[in-house]
Amino acid sequence: FSGWQPRWFVLDNGILSYYDSQDDVCKGSKGSIKMAVCEIKVHSTDNSRMELIIPGEQHFYVKAVNAAERQRWLVALGSSKACLADNRTRKEKEISETNESLKTKMSELRLYCDLLMQQVHTIQEFVSQDENRPSPSAENMNEASSLLSATCNTFITTLEECVKIANAKFKPEMYQLPPHESLASAVSPSPIQMMKRSMSHPGTYTSDR
Repeated sequence: FSGWQPRWFVLDNGILSYYDSQDDVCKGSKGSIKMAVCEIKVHSTDNSRMELIIPGEQHFYVKAVNAAERQRWLVALGSSKACLADNRTRKEKEISETNESLKTKMSELRLYCDLLMQQVHTIQEFVSQDENRPSPSAENMNEASSLLSATCNTFITTLEECVKIANAKFKPEMYQLPPHESLASAVSPSPIQMMKRSMSHPGTYTSDR
């Protein structure tokens, strides 16, 4: 009800914390979210917004300064959830968590799929013939195509991880990929490089809790 308020977000070791500003980091956070139990949902129409949901407890509405900034955060947050799931699996090898890991990866795939559909729709609007609509600038087209490429890269990498989990759970001979084949090799830039940039250079969001 009070409108959007600027907040400074920091993602560290699977915990997303937020502050009034970057200068207030030393004073302690105003709140934090464990990514292991957090659901991420992209906004259906606004390409700079997303929602962070802890079912039954908290619901955060956040808005990035632009679509590219939201993209970097989505990749970082999604990768953080994946890393937490992988670590938990290694520490508890005797307890089967394959189903939970696969559910986590499928949730990520749905998120990236929604994002892909939004970005494809944006590009379709750019190239559609409409006399009443001004032609998009080269800068806007380049930004849209770069975001689409990055999302495709992340989607394919996550899909490859789903295949690896399936290899461990089901029949390896049915799902095993050839050793020389890499699903993510044809798309650039590297999602790992994007994740490092996203996590090492936190950005400014406005948020409404």
